[in-house]
Amino acid sequence: MAFSMAGGGPSAPQMNVTPLIDVLLVLLIIFMLVVIEQKPTGLEAQIPQQPDRNDHSIPPPERTIVIEVRGGPSPDLPEVRINEETVDFAKLHDRLFEIFAGRVERVAFVKADDGLDFQPVASVIDIAHSSGIDRLGLLHDETAAAQGNAAHGHSR
Repeated sequence: MAFSMAGGGPSAPQMNVTPLIDVLLVLLIIFMLVVIEQKPTGLEAQIPQQPDRNDHSIPPPERTIVIEVRGGPSPDLPEVRINEETVDFAKLHDRLFEIFAGRVERVAFVKADDGLDFQPVASVIDIAHSSGIDRLGLLHDETAAAQGNAAHGHSR
């Protein structure tokens, strides 16, 4: 920055701001480029669509698959049911693989007891993914949630 060292009054010393404006413009351009490069990210959600009545290429699944996880004899071995059919935890992978072998749509839902730890549920989710299920949904009991809210004085 340079100062002119002239006498006082109207010709008093003034700071040369031209280099400061150049730096300011370069910073402004850099910030504009950074903002343009940032892509907004969020959660990807798939909204259910109405089925096309004219399109019969994909047959609808016979039944929705619900994997129910309940407390078992030990915390590491939960009781597992697939659509009301009790399945041994050790044979869960094979049974799910059999069910989804002929299905085009590989979607299942997991429902667990309220008092159950998350570890057995996470194990069931992991087994479901490894057996070929693409999408898993988590279910909760609406009536139990409504009764719990009513007991605590909450309203929906």
